[in-house]
Amino acid sequence: MKVLFVASECMPFVKTGGLADVVGALPKRIRESGADVRVMLPLYSAIDTKWREKMEHVLFFYINLGWRRQYVGIEKLELDGVTFYFVDNEQYFGRNYIYGYGSEEGERFAFFCRAVLEALPHIDFMPDVLNCHDWQTGMIPVMLEIQYRHKEAYKNIRTVFTIHNLQYQGIFQIGEIEEMLSLGDLAYTSDALEFYGMCSFIKGGIVFSERVTTVSPTYAEEIQTAYYGERLDGLLRARADNLTGILNGIDTDEYNPQTDPMIYKNYSADTFADKRENKLALQREMGLLEDPDAPLIGMVGRLNGQKGLDLVERVLGEIMATGAQMVVLGMGDNKYVDLFNWAQWKYSGQLAACFQMNHQLSHRIYAGADMFLMPSMFEPCGLSQMISLRYGTLPITRETGGLRDTVLSYNEYTGDGNGFTFLNYNAHDMLHVIERAISIYREEKPVWEKLATRAMRGSYGWDESAKKYLALYEELVKSPRGNEEKPPRKEKARKSAKKAEEKTEEYRQPDHKALVKLLGKDVAKKWDAITQCVEKNYDCESAFAPGGKNGVHECKFKKGGRSLATLYAKEGEFCVQIALGKAEREKFEAAQADFSEKLRQTYENAPAHRDGKMLTLSGMDTQEGELLQILSLKRKPKKEKA
Repeated sequence: MKVLFVASECMPFVKTGGLADVVGALPKRIRESGADVRVMLPLYSAIDTKWREKMEHVLFFYINLGWRRQYVGIEKLELDGVTFYFVDNEQYFGRNYIYGYGSEEGERFAFFCRAVLEALPHIDFMPDVLNCHDWQTGMIPVMLEIQYRHKEAYKNIRTVFTIHNLQYQGIFQIGEIEEMLSLGDLAYTSDALEFYGMCSFIKGGIVFSERVTTVSPTYAEEIQTAYYGERLDGLLRARADNLTGILNGIDTDEYNPQTDPMIYKNYSADTFADKRENKLALQREMGLLEDPDAPLIGMVGRLNGQKGLDLVERVLGEIMATGAQMVVLGMGDNKYVDLFNWAQWKYSGQLAACFQMNHQLSHRIYAGADMFLMPSMFEPCGLSQMISLRYGTLPITRETGGLRDTVLSYNEYTGDGNGFTFLNYNAHDMLHVIERAISIYREEKPVWEKLATRAMRGSYGWDESAKKYLALYEELVKSPRGNEEKPPRKEKARKSAKKAEEKTEEYRQPDHKALVKLLGKDVAKKWDAITQCVEKNYDCESAFAPGGKNGVHECKFKKGGRSLATLYAKEGEFCVQIALGKAEREKFEAAQADFSEKLRQTYENAPAHRDGKMLTLSGMDTQEGELLQILSLKRKPKKEKA
């Protein structure tokens, strides 16, 4: 069996979260069962030179992305028996960051999805199963069904879509995505890609894939409820028969206290007493009071609300009053960075924090702490609790998602358990469980050691997960394709997409004479004034494309892939669209008095998406001076540059 994983990140090449750990580890384990599993990723500039130097150039080709003709390079690297392919394009991936913001992300990953499908015949690897991961790959099943399935080379590919975190959905303007992918109007119905007036990549993956998986059994149940479903719970309930939760694992070779080179002293369940040396060394390194009897609580991960840090903030004083120590490692929201900065000053010698991604220090915290706090609001799977169990550091967790599937609360009557849990998302419920754990740690040492050594002997690797994924792939490949009438109905959708593609191919950029004919002399004069104003004040490129639903022509001003403003022309009129992100909204609202009443009203009535707003201004009513004021919120004009 041939399986291709497609994802936006993968260890050891590039990582921002648990997705990278899964895509880095799972293919190796499935391959050990005899399947030919390969992985395809973007070739980010952030990937270390040591990996780039080992890559082999396979080929290059060009693809159409709306009016754009884009280069696609394919690089290859063999590692631990797995073949990794990298999609190269400097415009989209040659940057100093992995993920950005706004509509640009839609273009980057629309390109990636198209490039993956177009690359398959070129790399001589046509998979039996395409396993796409998270929203960045959600358009692959969509395009496969609408634009590629009828082609001989693609007709037998089966699709699996894996949700790692439903909160991240990839939501963009329908017009922008259609202009790039030419899927046709039938793709943007409520039973397909349309999501509250926008286009949702993750919804596309859920609707158009034959099977949907997520990263723990409990999370698969939770996302079918309104509380956890992120407004997709109805769709997920409708797909419940094809939705499977498979628990992630951890790399038990890397996270092995018996051989880990990053910790102070190696130990095992049989030499558990040596864990004490790791605790004392961690206390010294972090500037805590060296006290082997003080309960030491560790926290490693992103510092944001999802991780339950508002609960910690609420009762931090009470936690410190128990005499426990705390070590925090992570990066994230300024609110929580400020909290722990203040706390390590307030509780000097008792609490220490490090605000960076420090892989070695994370290993030392897992080995040196007595307890690991993870009070997440939601947690699709979670890896940290399994790592802490592997190191005999008992987790204190909320019963949600993968935490519920991996941590069993200690039962003092039966002796069962490997940690401590609470159910309600409540600070004092969490505090009660922390106090219970501290009490057992101090007063019942034999019980604590029994729980810790039991935790260390647990099974947290990928073997069981790999078996379940392989079984799912085998069942899918053997089953008849049952989604022939999946909405939108394929034949109609293909015809609609074909029509859209032909429209894009036939498109001709208008000359000035054609614009005057379309707009009329007076309106064209205003169009010229607006475009000249932008070109005079900004170093940017402009490009025409079909206007889609917004007009006959689109003229987009952008630099480095980032949109500044877009003009849409249709008969007798035109409009100007400007996307304002969160930071730009804050600037606008702080300076509202500087703008006209009409513009303020337009801003108030503009549709909001997440933290941003899309301003649509009548071209004839747009004043050049006010336009520059708005654009300066996004980027400084040339004259303001040093």
